[in-house]
Amino acid sequence: MNIETALKEAMNITGAVGVALVDYDSGMSLGSIGGGDWLNLEIAAAGNTEVVRSKQRVISALNLNDEIEDILITLHRQYHLIRLLSQGKRGDSLFLYLVLDRERANLALARHTLRAIENDLSV
Repeated sequence: MNIETALKEAMNITGAVGVALVDYDSGMSLGSIGGGDWLNLEIAAAGNTEVVRSKQRVISALNLNDEIEDILITLHRQYHLIRLLSQGKRGDSLFLYLVLDRERANLALARHTLRAIENDLSV
């Protein structure tokens, strides 16, 4: 599936508020849907590139032989889920960023659905 279709699929996840596909090398969003007045996805996407970069530096410093699958940020009213795309499969610097309403979302199902979207995504 293409980027637009993938983002629309992610927005069908129960509780989804916004989603973006982000290049964490540049901090730029390749596409986004949702958000609104209280959630600027462009700013959030750029800011979360720093989260990804920071965690990758820690993994490197610890000499771990592993890769990040996803990062979860839990707020009182929201989940922010960052799912890195498999390295080498679609480039080494992309992630899906999904914001969920915590009261409505099923986190396990959201993670499962993002994994399926990643597998079908063509960039």
